[in-house]
Amino acid sequence: GGVQTNPAIKAFLCGSLSGTCSTLLFQPLDLVKTRLQTLPRNVQSGSGRVGMVTVFLSVVRTEKLLGLWKGVSPSFVRCIPGVGIYFSTYYSLKQHFFADAVPGPSQAVLLGAGARSVAGVCMLPATVIKTRFESGRYPYRSVFGALRSVCQTEGPRALFSGLTATLVRDAPFSGIYVLFYSQAKSRLPTEISQSAYAPLANFSCGVLAGVLASLLTQPADVVKTHIQVSPHLFGRSTDAVGYIYTKHGLAGFFRGVVPRSLRRTMMTAMAWTVYEQLMAGMGLKS
Repeated sequence: GGVQTNPAIKAFLCGSLSGTCSTLLFQPLDLVKTRLQTLPRNVQSGSGRVGMVTVFLSVVRTEKLLGLWKGVSPSFVRCIPGVGIYFSTYYSLKQHFFADAVPGPSQAVLLGAGARSVAGVCMLPATVIKTRFESGRYPYRSVFGALRSVCQTEGPRALFSGLTATLVRDAPFSGIYVLFYSQAKSRLPTEISQSAYAPLANFSCGVLAGVLASLLTQPADVVKTHIQVSPHLFGRSTDAVGYIYTKHGLAGFFRGVVPRSLRRTMMTAMAWTVYEQLMAGMGLKS
């Protein structure tokens, strides 16, 4: 045949494509989550559900419906290469270490966490900008304007604020996710995994894995949001942990858990399902 495209590049493209769809679809949930987590302390958020709907409606009232997509451009800047880097790293690591074998549970955790850490470090500046855009506390006009203003006023180091919290959140999220996902999928009866319902079954395994992984990593997410929105207040992750605990108690670490699990779960399950379908279409084992 003609020139063979490197499979890792195909994995990158499949990942980026699936990332684009899900980013656009679930951005409002991400915005609502960031707002919920950074609510001023005079606002009593009551129960999580009230909080989510209230924030949602207030954004629509004050910033119109499109206000819900604030931060979608830095989300794209982050997700499209980010999801691509994640899947191509995942694919390369898997090919390198387990050519055809199925990775065991602990190896699945390491695969997911490794791929996620590489993508996380590469995309952190975009994450910082995205979180600030969504918090609605900064007067940024554009992604590049925001990057410039952060570098000028706070120095480039601010673009890597929350690195520890991000890795503490993302590496386990991905590790736990890949673990639950691969285990759930391997337990599916053959008549399902070989049938037309396979994408739906994979998606359901993904949803299950996503909810579990979201719950386990929610505290790290709250800490990360606080550090990235107000890096001047929290020099280290431990400062943010202390602050959240004194202000809101243990429940504070689970703020925004509903919109985040919804979004992370749907996005991740959708990304994996689309990725696997595209890879299968190209005749590659994902």
